Amino acid sequence: MDTAAGQAFIRFGLGRRGDEPAPADPRAWVLDQIAGYAPSANAPTPAPAPAPTTAEALTALRADRADKAKPAVSRTRALFLRDSHDFLTHALTTDLPMRERLTWFWANHFTVSLRQGPVAGLVGPFIAEAIRPHVTGRFQDMLAAVMRHPAMLLYLNNTFSIGPDSPAGRRTGRGLNENLARESLELHTVGLGAGFTQADVTAYARILTGWSIDLRADPPGFKFRPFAHEPGWQTVLGHRFPPGEAGGIAAIAFLANHPATHAHLARLLVRHFVADDPPAADVARIAGVLAARGGDLGAATAAVVALPGAWRAETKLRAPLDLLVASLRALDVTTAPKPSLYALRLLGQPLWAAPQPNGWGDRAVDWAAPEGMLRRVDFAYALAGRLPRPAEAVAAAALGPRLRPATRTALARAGSRRDALALLLSSPEFQRR
Repeated sequence: MDTAAGQAFIRFGLGRRGDEPAPADPRAWVLDQIAGYAPSANAPTPAPAPAPTTAEALTALRADRADKAKPAVSRTRALFLRDSHDFLTHALTTDLPMRERLTWFWANHFTVSLRQGPVAGLVGPFIAEAIRPHVTGRFQDMLAAVMRHPAMLLYLNNTFSIGPDSPAGRRTGRGLNENLARESLELHTVGLGAGFTQADVTAYARILTGWSIDLRADPPGFKFRPFAHEPGWQTVLGHRFPPGEAGGIAAIAFLANHPATHAHLARLLVRHFVADDPPAADVARIAGVLAARGGDLGAATAAVVALPGAWRAETKLRAPLDLLVASLRALDVTTAPKPSLYALRLLGQPLWAAPQPNGWGDRAVDWAAPEGMLRRVDFAYALAGRLPRPAEAVAAAALGPRLRPATRTALARAGSRRDALALLLSSPEFQRR
């Protein structure tokens, strides 16, 4: 495996799976995954199967709320365990790892966390329905799917947001919840650099009143509630939007295609694929592609692949989820082991449980604390004991020319096969992508 193939597997994929064939043209291999896939019986599957559904998760939530018995494992918890296993197993076996990396990236950008709200059974469907289908499509379409998805509406409390002058507001005295509007502006679209004000947040929150869910419907799902919607026109970032659900749709389109959104997304993409400190010229290049192509994420991602910095080795530290999946792929594991969720908690990145709506950090400084690095060593040693493999063969397949002479010497001098494999998985070159 040459250096370019290794970079394709590691930077743009999820790590080489055992000794799978290396692509003859690494850039073409990556770009082909961005361009799309052919959904046929013999084609690689782009998503886990069977796909979870939002209706199934909401039905489980409804049943849990009505069940006075309170079983040890709720229906929504059972769905989370199923979905998380399928998610991790798919990451271990997919033939389209670049598309999966993009799914991870955008799911983190639009974080829905188990730490807030009744979303345990909904995160899997959220990723499957609102994120995965749009990773190389238009950002506007992804944003619209996210903003209407019950997982996001519950996580950021928009189901409880009521226009003060709406019929429901006048009757109950309840008012706005600005969480979704604020995070949509600050994190999901234009970013703090756009200079939006509190008045913009409040106006956007008014626009989004009535965007809710109906748990009683069959099937349950998104519902716009006119009686809870704030009447009147609203102004966000100098642009006016009409009342009604159409006003929210128009606001989403406006924000998705705002120049500040293009710059914000470009910075995050370059940070993820190039460097912790994104070069300004690279950010400007990707923002220009987004602007010229109407927010086409496929075109923007292809432009990222063309950046020279994206092909420099070992400039990014693997986050714990990255590390877990890359380690298991290197060991040619094809089904997520039962301790996987525990391992992610130990490593500091419990699955789908980011502390805040801004998601998990994407820089070395976010993961390189001394305690965190020691836990990585503990993880490597535990995994090496559970899944013994010859370290030299794993190193040659997973790292190729990235393997440093010092690491090769350490492997040869290790006191046991387990020690050697643990040294490999905790080595600097394996920890980076």
